[in-house]
Amino acid sequence: MEARLTSTPNPDVTTAVQHLMKAIHSGGVAPRLLELVHLRASQINGCSPCVYAGVAAARKHGETEERLHNLVTWRETPFYTEQERAALELTEAATRIQDGQAGVTDPVWEAAAEHFDERQLGAIVLEVALTNFFNRINRATREQAGRTW
Repeated sequence: MEARLTSTPNPDVTTAVQHLMKAIHSGGVAPRLLELVHLRASQINGCSPCVYAGVAAARKHGETEERLHNLVTWRETPFYTEQERAALELTEAATRIQDGQAGVTDPVWEAAAEHFDERQLGAIVLEVALTNFFNRINRATREQAGRTW
């Protein structure tokens, strides 16, 4: 399969994304956790370039192979903290809305709010939204895994 677009991104879009990334990373959430959020949403959406990049970025932030390999089954493994589980549940609820799921229910939000303050919750939600944005662009354009952005 080949990518459908080969042109460089619009500089205005690149600048906007950089501002969003800055806002996300200033939200007080550990970068390693943000990478897990990004990776899990990308797994759900089947976005191979984001999964590829997400694994590489998580490794750079000290993520272990064991946790990376088991992220898709985080509910059934003992490898994640309660805080991480709350963030992953929020990630899945916000991402799976296209599947006709209920989205972020009050219990999901309340569980996340037990571990994160409003600023951190905002950063996680923005990370999920930005990841879903990238996932949809990459799926539509058939972007390939392994490219360096």
